Amino acid sequence: MTVSPFFAGLRCRCPACGDGKLFSGFLTVVPVCGQCGQDLSAHEEGDGPAVFIILVMGAIVVGLALWTEIRYQPPLWLHAVLWAPLILVGSLAMLRPFKATIIALQFKHRREDYDGSGTS
Repeated sequence: MTVSPFFAGLRCRCPACGDGKLFSGFLTVVPVCGQCGQDLSAHEEGDGPAVFIILVMGAIVVGLALWTEIRYQPPLWLHAVLWAPLILVGSLAMLRPFKATIIALQFKHRREDYDGSGTS
């Protein structure tokens, strides 16, 4: 049975079996899946999740800030009070699922790196 990378990523589960936990800490990837024994140490997501989060959060916050400015015209300090916590909480909330999805997509499309048969 193949596991959907998006399903495994959103649940932060092992991309091979979909059951084992992918993270041992907030963003620390387990070296081996506790359920199926898949070696997950070959993952290399780099800055990909952060870039996607910047783009998504930027679009959301800029859209909401523009709508708020046009509709209510609040003072600038109120914009800072409104949007800074949203950016922080939203970014932290999306970081784990985005990182897990990138790892799961890598697992699906670069399988040789996980099987040990390819060269890095």
